Amino acid sequence: MTTAIRLADISDQDIDSARSRLPRAFGASWHEQAWRLVLAGGALLWFGYDLWLFDFVKLFSNLDRLWVIVRLMVDWSDFAGWDHIEILKSMLETVTMAFLGSLLASVVALPLGFLGARNVIPSGVFRFFTRRVFDVFRGLDQLIWALVFVRAMGLGPIAGILAIFVSDTGVLAKLYAEAIENADKGQVEGIRSTGATRLMTLRLGVLPQVLPVMLSQALYQLESNSREATILGLVGAGGIGLRLSERIQINAWDQVAYIIVLILITVAAIDFLSKRIRTRLIVGRQ
Repeated sequence: MTTAIRLADISDQDIDSARSRLPRAFGASWHEQAWRLVLAGGALLWFGYDLWLFDFVKLFSNLDRLWVIVRLMVDWSDFAGWDHIEILKSMLETVTMAFLGSLLASVVALPLGFLGARNVIPSGVFRFFTRRVFDVFRGLDQLIWALVFVRAMGLGPIAGILAIFVSDTGVLAKLYAEAIENADKGQVEGIRSTGATRLMTLRLGVLPQVLPVMLSQALYQLESNSREATILGLVGAGGIGLRLSERIQINAWDQVAYIIVLILITVAAIDFLSKRIRTRLIVGRQ
């Protein structure tokens, strides 16, 4: 009842005054609504143009071929005759590529991270050029680096390892530098007050703080590289990706499905183990 009386006390002048002070509280104006309609119409026209440009009608006209491939992929009647040893060795080669590339990148990125940290290197010019080197390494995708190294080193896992190493070095060096810059200054000052040298201060005051974070980041890159290494094999960098490319070229879709399942299981296992280790490093034993 009280609310009804108060609402009744509001006059048209009060509403007009509130509308003039807070016009958006009463809804968008007509020109704002018109502008929204223009934007929505433009978005729909652009979407329709994209569908026409890329001929999305083929998506429906080729569905019958897609279903043929799907039926071939689920037919594992010749499972016993496949070369399982070769496929498993290639899978192990892919995991090894990811591990070695990630390990080398982690080791090399450690000193580079200190060189790119503001609280370690006071020279802004030196840090600027150091960070740009990081950008060059990480600015190109691993696939591009793999194509370069395949051309230079030839087909095989060496090209894949080098591609992962170069790309991850730039990524990890940047992440390490940021972790070092966020280190607690109090612990660093405490070590320095004992008369420790600059190198010992970094070793005892900074590295113990950031090492768990660095290890976590390196493990995450290993997770990512276990997936990326498969793609690198498609361009000749060895591993299971090369076997997958071969099976696709000869239309052995049943073995393609088998390799995909094997990749998914391997990546899931690596992700699970890596997550457990990262949780233990960061959170500690509960």
